Amino acid sequence: MKESVVLVHGLWMTGAEMALLRRRLSRCGYRTYQFRYRSLRRDLSANAHRLHRFLATVPGDTVHLVGHSLGGLVIRKLFQQFPQQRPGRIVTLGTPHNASAVARYLRRFRAGRVLLGRSAQALCSELTPWEGVRELGVIAGTLALGMGRFLVRLPSNDGVVAVEETSLENATDRIDLPVSHMGLIVAASVAAETCHFLQHGRFSRNQSRIS
Repeated sequence: MKESVVLVHGLWMTGAEMALLRRRLSRCGYRTYQFRYRSLRRDLSANAHRLHRFLATVPGDTVHLVGHSLGGLVIRKLFQQFPQQRPGRIVTLGTPHNASAVARYLRRFRAGRVLLGRSAQALCSELTPWEGVRELGVIAGTLALGMGRFLVRLPSNDGVVAVEETSLENATDRIDLPVSHMGLIVAASVAAETCHFLQHGRFSRNQSRIS
């Protein structure tokens, strides 16, 4: 039986944006499934609970998880609330594990709070530390193409999330790639590195490995 991969989209998205990444992961030999959730109307805890229920419908003894941006936080919240999941690895793509400076800026304004919806708290504060309960790989983008760079002065970033914001203590491995925030879900290099981590528990570039 093939291993399964569940993809979790980010803020303001529907999951359709991850179709190309799903197709590429399928070519790696995985059965792929898209989890869709309401990023504005429900908070992180509620969406993690719905992800838990969704996972119960996914076949396979091994179920991997891939989250883009806010989706990575939904996955982390899942393991905080429901740690007893089937074996599998995790990859986060441009996820602000250390909170988002752009989100904090937007939350200062009424219109910004509307844009962030009920995900504002999750994006503006750090979750409890990751205890390394699963092998987790972090991919960050370094191509600064996105609206975030016009709102906040960010160090090295993908246009929305700073590279340093993606850092996660106790992550198994990390790699920085020259792609934008949206490029993280369409770039062939990201799909290749995601496949490599799901298969081997590390990214393909030796210099990316955490010592």
